[in-house]
Amino acid sequence: MSNWKLINKTFIYDGGFEGLLTIVFDAYVNKTLPQKIVSEDVYTPNFLEKTEFIKTDYEKSQRIFNGIVKAISHQALYNAFYAFLANAKDKEINILKYLCDGFDLGPEINNKLTTSYVFKVISMRKRALSECHKLKGLLRFQEIENNLCYASIHPDNNILEPLGHHFIRRFPTMAFIIHDKNRELCFLYANHNYKIVDSRGIQIPKLSTEELEYQKLWKTFFKTIAIPERANPRCQMQFMPKKYWQDLIENP
Repeated sequence: MSNWKLINKTFIYDGGFEGLLTIVFDAYVNKTLPQKIVSEDVYTPNFLEKTEFIKTDYEKSQRIFNGIVKAISHQALYNAFYAFLANAKDKEINILKYLCDGFDLGPEINNKLTTSYVFKVISMRKRALSECHKLKGLLRFQEIENNLCYASIHPDNNILEPLGHHFIRRFPTMAFIIHDKNRELCFLYANHNYKIVDSRGIQIPKLSTEELEYQKLWKTFFKTIAIPERANPRCQMQFMPKKYWQDLIENP
C-alpha cells in the first residue's frame, strides 16, 4: 500500500458495516486512504479537520462483501466483521487497510501478523468473539408478561446481533428480547423474524408472577448449597467477571 495516496480528510459514515464497506470500495478504486474514519454518532466536530460524509451505497458494499470472499477468503470477512463489532479506537481505519491490502495479497494477508493493522484486526476479532462466547453461557432469560422471555446484558463490544442469532438457533420457537443496556439496543425475536431496535422509549413488561416465584426458589437453593467457609471471590471472578454480575438473577 506504499503507493497509495493519503488524503488529509476525516470520513464520517453512518456507523453500519455496509457503510464501512462503501468506504472500502471507494478507497480501493481510487487508491486513497483517509486520515481517519469516524461513525457519525460519536464524531465530535473539529474545525481543524476536513471532513466528508460518506453515504452508504448498498450496491458498492455488496460488491465488496462478495469480493472479500472471492479474492481474499471467508476468514477475512469473518475477521473484518467481528473486528467491526469490537469496541476499539480506530477500528475502521485498520479494517480498511486490512481489506484493501487483502485484495492485493489474497489469503496471505492473514499470515502478516507483524503488520500492525493485520494484528489489530485479528486482536479485535478475538476480543469480540471471546465476549460473545462468554455471554452465550452467562445470559439469563427471565419470563415477563405476554409470554415473552427477556435478558439484559452490558457487553463491552457490540455483539448483540451474533448473540441473538445464537439463541434463535437454540430456541427457534421462543419469543424473546435481549437488551444491550450499554448501547440502548434491543434484539427482538418472534415467529422466525428478528429486528434490532433502539430501546429508548420502549417499555419492558414486568416479570411474570411465576418467574418471581421461581427466582425466589433459585436464590434459596443458591444460598443453601453455598459453603461460606469456602467462598473465594477472586476465583469466582476469574470464571465469571464481576462486570457481568449485575445481570445475574442470584446477584443480591
